[in-house]
Amino acid sequence: MKLRTLTLGLSAALLAACGGGGNGAAQDGKVLNVYNYSDYIAEDTIPNFEKQSGIKVTYDVFDSDEMVETKLLAGNSGYDVVVPTLNFFGRQIQAGVFLPLDKAKIPNLAKLDPKVMERIATQDPGNKYGVPYMIGTTGIGYNVDMLKERFGGSADIANSWDLVFKPENIAKMKDCGVTLLDTPADMIPVAMHYLGLDPHSNNPADIQKAAELLKSIRPYVQNFHSSQYVGSLANGGTCLVVGWSGDIIQARDRAEEAANGVHVAYSIPREGAPQWFDMLAIPKDAKNPEAAYQFINYLLEPKVAAANTNFIHYGNPVSEATPLVDEAIRNDPTIYPPADVAEKMFTYSINTPETDKLYTRLWTEIKTGR
Repeated sequence: MKLRTLTLGLSAALLAACGGGGNGAAQDGKVLNVYNYSDYIAEDTIPNFEKQSGIKVTYDVFDSDEMVETKLLAGNSGYDVVVPTLNFFGRQIQAGVFLPLDKAKIPNLAKLDPKVMERIATQDPGNKYGVPYMIGTTGIGYNVDMLKERFGGSADIANSWDLVFKPENIAKMKDCGVTLLDTPADMIPVAMHYLGLDPHSNNPADIQKAAELLKSIRPYVQNFHSSQYVGSLANGGTCLVVGWSGDIIQARDRAEEAANGVHVAYSIPREGAPQWFDMLAIPKDAKNPEAAYQFINYLLEPKVAAANTNFIHYGNPVSEATPLVDEAIRNDPTIYPPADVAEKMFTYSINTPETDKLYTRLWTEIKTGR
């Protein structure tokens, strides 16, 4: 909900301009530097934490995992808490950029869903370095009316990846605006899964097949971006998106609030889709790790976790928070997927450096239409 989080974003920008920001050192031990996705926290969470703790928060934002990884791997990031997605997080653990958690300083860990912690442990053995913040999926966002106009009054096609990956289908949406996430780490595994290949594959031949599929639909894609589609979907400027669940649901709600006649919906395709976990972690070179522990523990308070979910519309892993989440949200199967849908989901894997290079090269070719 970018309009409602604008004040927070401006505050972060002003702090950075005054010497705060992610690159500013904590002079008195009372400044916490946080680096998180844009539009990814309730507007009162930071002020409430500051009031309760006496710690000043400088909150910077990014819109892709590649951005935060670049800072972490370069060293001296200037941040005390960062929020990478699990597959990037697992690779960053291997690079040695995080501080092992002192779990005694995060008593609210006991409130986390054990099943979530078990899944995360596949990339963070023993849950040694990270704490889950939010859970989401990657799927299809669409303008309901524009879709029905082009597919004979039915929106059922939106329940299948066929809408995106069959040229004859996506071509029908070209005139009203198509956006794909600008991250190969999402799009290439989704394409592999659609082709019946292992989305975790590092086999260059599999990756090449996925790239060829994406190239085949490139003529119909208006834009590649990982955040702008929220506003564009909400105002009718885009009609089809491959994006993140909470962002698309935010677009739906923004359109409803504006009463602008735009109707947005989100679909988890029946063939299966990625489920991902965004993690809270402390860089090894954090200037204020004690404040980081306080902040992470605060985010795991059930009332705080529920408030964040209510605002950003992503599921959270705090079991005691679920009853506190707005009924419409906790009963929304696109936010809290039922078991039969969850069974078809897959997580992203940790790519080898060679695979990353191939992803990057092929993504440039896809975007440029080469």
